Amino acid sequence: MRGRHISAPEVTHISKHGFWILLNDEEMLLAFEQFPWFGKATIEQIMHVEWPAPGHLYWPELDIDLAVESIRNPQDFPLVSKAGH
Repeated sequence: MRGRHISAPEVTHISKHGFWILLNDEEMLLAFEQFPWFGKATIEQIMHVEWPAPGHLYWPELDIDLAVESIRNPQDFPLVSKAGH
């Protein structure tokens, strides 16, 4: 099928600043500052990521659905959670 992803997403590294995810041959950083929903997540919750559609990733335990484009270009998606403010 044209445009379909060929391998499962893989979280390759987690640090106190964020985590890196590999999609096919592209590795992207999800900084906790830009993606605060992951800040208090466990390693297991972050590692369990699904790729239900070419343009979206889903973390079922966290109920987080992100557009891949928002990871590639977070500056184009300035809305972040204001929880706790």
